[in-house]
Amino acid sequence: MPRVLLVKTSSLGDVVHNLPVVSDLVGALPGVTIDWVIEEGFAVIPRLHPGVSRVLPVAVRRWRKSPWSTVVRSKVSRFLGELHSETYDAVIDTQGLLKSALIARAAYGVRHGLDWSSSREPLGWLYDHTHHVPWGQHAVERNRQLAAQAMGYRLPAAALYGIAAANRHFSWLAAGSRHAVLLHATSAERKLWPEARWVELGQTLASRDLICVLPWGSAAEQARSQRLAQQIPQAIVPYRLDLDSLSSLLGQASVVVGTDTGLAHLAGALGAPTVGLYCATDPAATGLHACARAVNLGGIGRAPEVAAVLTAIEGLMR
Repeated sequence: MPRVLLVKTSSLGDVVHNLPVVSDLVGALPGVTIDWVIEEGFAVIPRLHPGVSRVLPVAVRRWRKSPWSTVVRSKVSRFLGELHSETYDAVIDTQGLLKSALIARAAYGVRHGLDWSSSREPLGWLYDHTHHVPWGQHAVERNRQLAAQAMGYRLPAAALYGIAAANRHFSWLAAGSRHAVLLHATSAERKLWPEARWVELGQTLASRDLICVLPWGSAAEQARSQRLAQQIPQAIVPYRLDLDSLSSLLGQASVVVGTDTGLAHLAGALGAPTVGLYCATDPAATGLHACARAVNLGGIGRAPEVAAVLTAIEGLMR
């Protein structure tokens, strides 16, 4: 039975985009064993997929702040010990960055990565085999094509995320209530949707008996959630939720509306009705992709109107 190691460490959206690779491998290679190296903060995501056997967390983001400290050297040594406990038929680096290529190089097995024309960094010398994957495609499809070439199988037509989150009761959310999750935060200010539009959207959803939940991850995001909640009837600003709890919240939502952020991609992958709002990026390259119930709106310099968002929500909820 083949054993495969996937190296995709971050970020959240990129990790979600790698999930269909697991589904493809399971479908194409009966009995395959799949391990995954990932940043510790995102380790919950591959664990949602039943096709992943072992998750190997790393903390490159923390380790590189003090790489020569005794504590960091001990943790790196422990990780390498876990990594070297298996020999792989294929080590596939779908990240294509120096940090991921070095991790792939450290693993025992035949290493696969992108060739010089397919990657942002010239990393071919770190792999045993390189593969050409054309640009201009969604990241999901690039990941899938690399893995299919590495393992020599024909790529299935449909991309399947293959994940589901556990149902969870939240004490601050009335049992049986219908909730909408409004993901207003994103990594760059230019990607933000105007607050006035969030308020108009939230007020309309509240009038339709949907409880609007506004998660947050930083102090600035918490402040924005509170500003919005003050203007949206019955809106809830929960305590800071970990990724496991957020997965359940998103998976149980009646609808999710989010900016260009990894959590919106996670919602779509979980099968929640999801509307992606794009104000500064091209959804053809980074939008919600191959999700059962998802719509992308907007684009570079084209912030979606509230009316368009409401129309999309109505279509998804039907």
